[in-house]
Amino acid sequence: MSSVRCESITRVYDEGGGVREFTCTIQQGEFFALLGPSGCGKTTTLRVIAGLEVPDSGRLFFDERDVTALPPEKRNAAMVFQSYALFPHMNVFNNVAFGLRARGMAKSEIADRVAESLQRVQLEGVQERPVTDLSGGQQQRVALARSLAVHPAILLLDEPLSNLDAELRYATRRELAELQQRLGITAIYVTHDQEEALDLADRIAVMKDGRCHQIGTPGQILDAPETDFVRSFLERQRRLMTRTKESGPTL
Repeated sequence: MSSVRCESITRVYDEGGGVREFTCTIQQGEFFALLGPSGCGKTTTLRVIAGLEVPDSGRLFFDERDVTALPPEKRNAAMVFQSYALFPHMNVFNNVAFGLRARGMAKSEIADRVAESLQRVQLEGVQERPVTDLSGGQQQRVALARSLAVHPAILLLDEPLSNLDAELRYATRRELAELQQRLGITAIYVTHDQEEALDLADRIAVMKDGRCHQIGTPGQILDAPETDFVRSFLERQRRLMTRTKESGPTL
């Protein structure tokens, strides 16, 4: 696992949007969330960290290594996309093995890594099934297994649960949190869902219009918002949590 340090990262698009002057340090083994409404710059930030976007200015470090100009395949980071980006013409095994083959691994090592990754996400025994035969939750796990198979130091997740129904989304969220803690991997998670960020993350960066308004623990951003936007953005969630506390446990 690695730490991530963003120093004044800026990536602005001609048509508008992007991220401006984003600075933060994400610790090794931390679950860090980028939270905000659509268009706030959170996915752009994640894509810069992944190497899928080149910043206009600023620097990016993994531990003390400057990776600002490195291509994605040299960063030892793996990304789970919102759409899962699975190959529909391939079975589960070949989807999970894709990144390993691209790295030129031996067949025996690939087989071991695929089996290990599928076991981690509790999908043993489905290697030969077409991914199109799987449920949405199972496809999400295959995408996660593919990312874990390359043994990344950093796991990047771009709203990976948004295509699931509410019940499955909650269950998968719990499984993802347990998996991250068990592996001790550094995870950076993009979401617009406040409850999801507050439940999963050790710390959260709250963003709007390409700028970071506050970085803190869930308790800090709820109890001590530093800007009017953070206060108003989280007001509904704060009220829900207060009401839950006041009502007490259900007997």
